Amino acid sequence: MNTEKQQIKGTKKQRRFSVWYILGGGVLKEDFIVRHTKMIILIVCMIFFFIGNRYTCDQKLKEIDRLQQELRDVRFEALSISSELTGHSRQSQIELLIEEQGIDLEGAKTPPYELYK
Repeated sequence: MNTEKQQIKGTKKQRRFSVWYILGGGVLKEDFIVRHTKMIILIVCMIFFFIGNRYTCDQKLKEIDRLQQELRDVRFEALSISSELTGHSRQSQIELLIEEQGIDLEGAKTPPYELYK
């Protein structure tokens, strides 16, 4: 009788390490799995939640990087346009453009003054 129990235990140990035992679902009948099913389901759900959260976070970080690069490009473009506009609106540039186009205008000889009430 004692040898029969040892043989049964020996076959159980062999079944646990068998690939077919695991793939066939025999592992799900083990006492440990049956007793802790709720905890295992909770852990698996949390793992899925954390993986999804990580993926969403990575997507948002990529979007933030893309928007920051776009912001840098727009700022540089605005700065260059502002610089170009400042260069074109100088009095010497305006006088040069008037002379090039042959417009009969002259600069004021007297400085401007304000009238008070």
